[in-house]
Amino acid sequence: MKRVLILGAVVLLVAGCAKQPGAITPVSMGNTYSRIPCGQAKSLYAEEAAKVPALVAAQKNAVAGDAVGVFLVGVPFSSLSGNDREGEIAVTKGKLTALGARLQACGIDPVPVTWK
Repeated sequence: MKRVLILGAVVLLVAGCAKQPGAITPVSMGNTYSRIPCGQAKSLYAEEAAKVPALVAAQKNAVAGDAVGVFLVGVPFSSLSGNDREGEIAVTKGKLTALGARLQACGIDPVPVTWK
């Protein structure tokens, strides 16, 4: 019985930990950008893509902080302190996906973005 309780506590703690940037699912933006001019879509795509390196670095720090916190104390400090950037990454990924679709409709191949 004690093993089940300990295993359950560990699962809950790990579930609360920050995810790797590449594992975060994008938020669906639908056809939000389908009617904007191609030049504006290109500009917005570049703005969102420019945010990616900082978001990836911040999220990797949150993942590392959670790993250390869970290992030492059993608490994912980064996630609890607001350092987890999962929501921002999900929104940025969604925007890039929607804007990329708009650019492709314009005949422009969007520059691929790496979330590693």
